[in-house]
Amino acid sequence: MAHHDDLIAQDILAYLDVQENKSFLRFITCGSVDDGKSTLIGRLLYDSKLIYEDQLESIERDSKKFGTQGEGIDFALLVDGLAAEREQGITIDVAYRFFSTDKRKFIVADTPGHEQYTRNMATGASTADVAILLIDARHGVQVQTRRHSIIASLLGIKHIVVAINKMDLVDFSQSTFNKIEEEYRAFAQELDFANITCIPMSALNGDNIIDKSENTPWYQGQSLMRFLETVDVSEDETKGNFRLPVQWVNRPNLDFRGFSGTIASGQIKPGDEIIAIPSGKRSHVKAIVTMDGDLESAQKHQAITLTLTDEIDISRGDMICGVDNPSAQSDQFLSKLLWMSDKPLLPGRTYLMKTTNKTIPVTVTDLKHKINVNDFSHEAGKTLALNEVGVCNLSLDQAIAFDPYKENRNTGSFILIDRHSNETVGMGLLDFSLRRASNVVWQELEIGQAERANQKRQKPALLWFTGLSGSGKSTIANLVEKKLFDMGHHTYILDGDNVRHGLNKDLGFTEADRVENIRRVGEVAKLMTDAGLIVLASFISPFRAERQMARRLIDEGRFIEIFIDTSLATAEKRDVKGLYAKARRGEIKNFTGIDSEYQAPKNPELRIATESMTADEAAEKIVSYLSDQGLLRARASADNWQI
Repeated sequence: MAHHDDLIAQDILAYLDVQENKSFLRFITCGSVDDGKSTLIGRLLYDSKLIYEDQLESIERDSKKFGTQGEGIDFALLVDGLAAEREQGITIDVAYRFFSTDKRKFIVADTPGHEQYTRNMATGASTADVAILLIDARHGVQVQTRRHSIIASLLGIKHIVVAINKMDLVDFSQSTFNKIEEEYRAFAQELDFANITCIPMSALNGDNIIDKSENTPWYQGQSLMRFLETVDVSEDETKGNFRLPVQWVNRPNLDFRGFSGTIASGQIKPGDEIIAIPSGKRSHVKAIVTMDGDLESAQKHQAITLTLTDEIDISRGDMICGVDNPSAQSDQFLSKLLWMSDKPLLPGRTYLMKTTNKTIPVTVTDLKHKINVNDFSHEAGKTLALNEVGVCNLSLDQAIAFDPYKENRNTGSFILIDRHSNETVGMGLLDFSLRRASNVVWQELEIGQAERANQKRQKPALLWFTGLSGSGKSTIANLVEKKLFDMGHHTYILDGDNVRHGLNKDLGFTEADRVENIRRVGEVAKLMTDAGLIVLASFISPFRAERQMARRLIDEGRFIEIFIDTSLATAEKRDVKGLYAKARRGEIKNFTGIDSEYQAPKNPELRIATESMTADEAAEKIVSYLSDQGLLRARASADNWQI
């Protein structure tokens, strides 16, 4: 690398000490596609003499093969490392680069401009101190410019550089620069940036990158490098409330028990009093253990193991806090959510929420509104599509320790994961706990499911009939109920058509409405089984995720998924209501099997092939299964029945 420091030859230890104590800055480049983000980083590294000689030779060679600058160097290739990126001339992944100048160390994330890769931009922004937002001087502020600005603001970035690039293509026009700056500042008034710095530049030619350019005598501000080396992003790492999300309970032998994790905020030292959340147990720090020995103190970003003076119960997923202001707990939140999947967000569907040290089921109970990225207006909507931002209510299966994102970026953020594909589908920020989460508690009742079931002398269960419209679900469920009723059992049928006359009459047949339909039915079925009933639920229930959600609500062994397996052709022949014909003509939208997917069960408890048996035979098979599983009592043993 051409860049070197004379101190290396004179005093290597002094040089290493200087390098270790330099300030550190993380920044990202973002903006609309083809605004010159990769070129800017390449030029920044090249003009700073921060490129190794073999890298320079490689980039000169690749510029002739993949470049867009003729015989000149295509600086974008320094960071467009993927073959697909080089061939297409775009950035797909987030490219991270480390470099250092005499004044500071840097990690830069080159993020994609294409709309479909907005999720990658959010990844890069999540740890950045500064965002460099590039704008093509010829095109001005674009939709993606606004979207990336909103994401940067949501993620807590306070310093933004508006790099108005390709000024050489507009003859370094001051009026063009001023117009774009005015438009952007007007847009960004509602964003939570501490400062906005606008710089005219040509990344390709190096204008205002390292030094001030003679082509912009009217510009009185700093060059980009000067700004990056001097911008104050420091925060006192010792300030803030102490938070240690416990990642691991370290127990190598009987004589040692420590709690390991990375400090999310604040500082700690031996002797400090701590409180464990959620247990509320208190103790004092005995030692701060690391691979390099015990520490006298530790602060934000350090990975440590704490040992305590008392044996208190702390597990992975707990939060160790300072006693003065411990983190709050809740299982209900208002949150801002960026959706990152091609499949839409479906309120009512259960996802996995991953926080600093915990992964738990979560449901978006209400999408309050979407945020328009152009004017910040609130728009109504039932779902979020790819790259849309919304404000929503979250309901978790259990309470978590948290801080609002504005107070702590580490303990106030999360990602959402699809339970079946393990795809990261969203990222969000916790605004605050919903008041009702702390006011509404479960009322303990003296009579429970066991008492109610014993009174009825039966075992409660949920028989979930699923299959295409016309498969015979309702017919078979009715026959099963008759047989159970004749045996003296207490039952109730929840039928798909019937509940839409009352409980779910406000729901349509969109994918989001279907999810909510099954969520409500599952909750009702749970209450009915708690009452000691055998419940028969007959619903198309096309999505595996919602059937799995209903299963989780019921005690293990009491949810019986019954797949009424009928081919689409046979179901259409049985269609007495003429629904399939209407769907084929386009008169009914979102009809399962025609223009809406049916996800067949993979491992149902029972598979009923209706094309090879009668409805009565199917009902008899189901009743026999229930009897074999010990869910049904014999008449002779009624007086001695226990669940």
